[in-house]
Amino acid sequence: MQAMAGESSWWRPAPHAVGHELAELLRSARVRIGLALFCLILAKGATVLVPLVLKRIIEVLGQPAQLAAAPFALLGGYALLRFASTLFNELRDVLFAPIAHQTVARYAERTFIHLHRLGARFHTQRQLGGLLPDIDRGTGGLAFLLGTGIFTLVPTLLEIGLVLAIMLSQFAPGYAAIIAITFCAYVGFTLAMAARRTTWQRRVNKLDSTAKTRLTDSLINYDTVKYFANEDLEAQRFARLMTGWSEAAMRNQRALFLLHVGQSAIIGAGVAAIMLLAGRAVWAGDMSVGDLILINAYVLQVCLPLNSLGFVYREVRDAWVNVERLFSLLREPPEPADVLALPDLQPGPGNVLFDQVSFAYVPGRPVLQGVSLHLPAGRTVAVVGSSGSGKSTLARLLLRFYSPGRGRILLDGQDIAGVNAASLRRAIGVVPQDTVLFNDSIAYNIAYGRPGASRADVVAAARAARLHDSIMALPEGYDTIVGERGVKLSGGERQRLAIARVVLKNPAVLILDEATSALDAAAEQAIQQALEGLASQRSVLIIAHRLSTVVHADEIIVLERGRIEERGSHSALLAAGGFYARLWQLQQQLADEQRTHDVF
Repeated sequence: MQAMAGESSWWRPAPHAVGHELAELLRSARVRIGLALFCLILAKGATVLVPLVLKRIIEVLGQPAQLAAAPFALLGGYALLRFASTLFNELRDVLFAPIAHQTVARYAERTFIHLHRLGARFHTQRQLGGLLPDIDRGTGGLAFLLGTGIFTLVPTLLEIGLVLAIMLSQFAPGYAAIIAITFCAYVGFTLAMAARRTTWQRRVNKLDSTAKTRLTDSLINYDTVKYFANEDLEAQRFARLMTGWSEAAMRNQRALFLLHVGQSAIIGAGVAAIMLLAGRAVWAGDMSVGDLILINAYVLQVCLPLNSLGFVYREVRDAWVNVERLFSLLREPPEPADVLALPDLQPGPGNVLFDQVSFAYVPGRPVLQGVSLHLPAGRTVAVVGSSGSGKSTLARLLLRFYSPGRGRILLDGQDIAGVNAASLRRAIGVVPQDTVLFNDSIAYNIAYGRPGASRADVVAAARAARLHDSIMALPEGYDTIVGERGVKLSGGERQRLAIARVVLKNPAVLILDEATSALDAAAEQAIQQALEGLASQRSVLIIAHRLSTVVHADEIIVLERGRIEERGSHSALLAAGGFYARLWQLQQQLADEQRTHDVF
């Protein structure tokens, strides 16, 4: 994503697309929705009939001669209508609730799957702290639009229509006209004010996501904050974001205040006009007290839904904004090759060929330029060079996180651009420089290399990685939780766990990406032994800065500024006296100085 002041790269509202998605959801569950709407109509019918029965009860109670039996039947009917209204409303919720819950669950799952289908370019730009709230608000907004939105808007409009029809049939047209005018004024005012509020609601959401991004980023870098004693700096940066959020929220609240006051004023004016008209008719003898009570009940019955209609409309606008953001994320295109139904990679011995490969992360700034190298099956090739020379990019291209701008990459004679990415990655194992683990048990993290592996297989892999004894020294052994990103384990333990995971995977091609660069000499030696056992009988691509780790390679490629400067065995490159020989001498000199320093 862009910087905090900028707009999100995938924030592209598309209301028509949102409406189309919701319409498709409703069509897919039309039978159950139809039954729910039928229950809703029955509930509203019972609600609208209640004032009519109440009016009749009052009229009968005013005539003592009819008190023998009629009031009891009317009172029973009154109670039954009240119960029917509640019963059918609850039945409506029971019928519709599974649709809303299943839809939210399905979209949460769909979003999760889609995020994993998006390519490396998206995930190197996204900000996790802001992305997660957007997903949460989007699924919550979807539930609201499907549930409360539909079953409040529709019944409110239905109830107002029924009340208007009864008023026209029972009383002078003026009463229905006042209700209609009040309704139109209320709706017009709400639409105008809510449109203004939407701008502020979007800003509040954006600032909220930005603040959560800052919070997440700061907590992830907890150690760095402590190293530099910058707690106050972090607090100040977060406070500035929260101040901006607070100001936007207050502006949003003021707009909401004006909306509420205006809605109440319109309703109050409508109620006053109707009651004045009805009171005058009663005073003139043109209307009974029962009629006045009926009109009052219907006025209240219209005004209460109007209030809820205003609330629901405001919430619908907010939910719509949130759902737009979720659907914009779902429209983010996956990697082009992952969309196609490509064939699986055919298993082979692990023969890798880079053929005139060129690549740039940013147009105009090439990282690799016409690189060709051959990793024969069962052999070891090392790529060395200074930082930024393009070494790790070779691994990313082989794993097809990115596609070459020019040239091609073959694995066992198959162009990797034409095979299924998952099958390609199943054939390749990676031991990275920085091993990041799931916040789960050691056993789970090792077994991630081959889901479904038995505990015996996990233990065997740990033994091969020289990790078993360290695990058994822990109180909970293989069930020890490693913490977020594996922070409860040392760097050497995390590296050995990564090796165990790859042992369990048993790939044909192994990539060692600076696998020991961050370790001390003792840990490096132990892990180097484990790596040698892992590398036997496999094709191995070693990416390294420390030359002492690649002297055993069958071929060493020296990469500088995206081009191959030298290639050959360790001894041949030393004899050539080129860049590799100078770098070797420099590193040996530094190692000697370090050993001398350690002695004294």
